[in-house]
Amino acid sequence: MGSADVVPGVSGGTIAFITGIYEELVNSIRSVNGEAFKLLFQFKIKAFWQHVNLTFLIVLIAGIAVAFLSFARLLTYLLENHRVLLWGFFFGLIVASALIVSKQIKNWNFGVVLTGVFGIGIAYLITVVSPAETPETWWFIFLSGMIAICAMILPGISGSFIMLLLGKYAFMMRAVKNFDIVPVLFFMMGAVVGIISFSHVIHYMLKKYPNATIALLTGFMLGSLNKVYPWKHTLKTYTDRHGEIKPLIEENVLPTSFESLTGQEPQILAVIALAVTGFLLVYLIEIFANKMTKPQA
Repeated sequence: MGSADVVPGVSGGTIAFITGIYEELVNSIRSVNGEAFKLLFQFKIKAFWQHVNLTFLIVLIAGIAVAFLSFARLLTYLLENHRVLLWGFFFGLIVASALIVSKQIKNWNFGVVLTGVFGIGIAYLITVVSPAETPETWWFIFLSGMIAICAMILPGISGSFIMLLLGKYAFMMRAVKNFDIVPVLFFMMGAVVGIISFSHVIHYMLKKYPNATIALLTGFMLGSLNKVYPWKHTLKTYTDRHGEIKPLIEENVLPTSFESLTGQEPQILAVIALAVTGFLLVYLIEIFANKMTKPQA
């Protein structure tokens, strides 16, 4: 999940869904409530630990933290130097994820299909919004953490891409790489507030409207494919406050037109091979997850 969340366009929620931990994740986060704090303040540590499923949360958060610290530099390098190949890999990964998640829909009807189409539309619109220049004050970093973390647990909506739209992706990547503690702490505090609040919404939707909710999440994944389409032509750039030139508006182009427009090799075979690899990797993860969660005879 942490590795996926580092990449704009890819959702950690997608990884949680295909590994079979999504519902447990939402329920565990939701259990951090008034009852949990009551147990904690009464020093009923064992009851508190079990109430919030703390072993699961600690292991998961530790894994995400290790991934952020380990892969921030690598993925930043790949995005800057091998963007087409990286997008090809994640394109295949997301296509497979959408197919697997959609299999959990038990009852297809017009309302479910309409909800899925709505999800596609919302995710697509998010991918075509231009990044913004925003303040670097503590309150906006806190707000960015609240918003981004909600997207990070939604399959198909990338928290990192939301951070791009908020103008805080590069800022936070630099903060992590440079161990700039203050903005990281404000971002994390916002994330904690946001994820605890949002988990209640997701839990209610999955319990009350399971088919429509899964259709919506599947739609989010399919709509996000616009962002990770490998061959893009930059129409307009902007220079951020740090003097770095960033793409502002991009359009998807055919691989046959990519080289003439950008001067770069389309690497069609390599992109296809990586897309297939990403696709197969998701199915292997699902098979492994099913074996791990299957009750023993």
